[in-house]
Parts: sequence; C-alpha cells; structure tokens
Amino acid sequence: MFGDLRRFDTGRSQGLDWFRQLMDEMLPEAGAADIRSVPRGSFPMINVGRTDDAVRVYVFAAGLSADDLEVSLQDNVLTVSGRREPEAAHEDASARTDFRRERFRGEFSRSLALPDGLDVERAEARFRDGVCEVLLPKREELKPRRIAIQAE
Repeated sequence: MFGDLRRFDTGRSQGLDWFRQLMDEMLPEAGAADIRSVPRGSFPMINVGRTDDAVRVYVFAAGLSADDLEVSLQDNVLTVSGRREPEAAHEDASARTDFRRERFRGEFSRSLALPDGLDVERAEARFRDGVCEVLLPKREELKPRRIAIQAE
C-alpha cells in the first residue's frame, strides 16, 4: 500500500540519515520509514469510543464521499472498505516524478472486533466533512441503570 513512499534525497547526509535510509531499504514492510508513516493497512484511520449508551466508531476518510465507503457488520466485526481513486494530477505519472507520495490510492479495507452486547439492528452510519461516524447502540438490558433505594 505504502511501498512507493521514499525519503527525498537532498544529496547531503546529516547525522544518521544514511543509516535510516539503509534500514528503510532493508525493511520496507516495517512501516517505520518516518515518524509520520502509517503502517501498511492503516487507511482509513479509525477511532473507537464508548459511552453508557453506545459504541461510536469514527472513520477518518478525507477526500472520500459517502459513496466511496462501504460499512458492514457481521459476527461483531465491523468492516469499512472502499476505493480511493487517483487525483487527476496523478494520472499522468510518466510526465512527472514524485519525490514523496503519501496519499494512498486504490482499494482499502479495515476490520475491527466489537464488544458483545450491541444492538446491531439499530446501527447507524453518518458521513460529514470526511468523517464517517458509525453509531452502535448497546442493548437495553446491558445499559447501566440506577436502582432507587427505599428508606424504611
């Protein structure tokens, strides 16, 4: 996915840059080419949060529309998949050399296991400003409830 990312060579070696570049070439799958590197298979970025009422999954998919994403749920595994098309400027790759390309393009899929006790029949997904929010309500019997204490 990110195998075509390479460090821009400035022609001068500073400190341990030569060693880092050597390690990047020897271990391309390690995903440690740069502090901002994203490990293979990590697009789109996902945050998962929990409240007393629901589990919320935030899928950060900048540059995509709701039509570019597919969200599915099976056996308590949430899967987000889709395709990011190349930008118009990137289509003529033979006319230009990219020194660094960090924007992923192509098909992607992310899956994550969800906790038990969710009411998947009431699951909802909304997309706004490049963020897809998936709301997975907890089943009523699993929500915390307050028990009134009666004084005698």
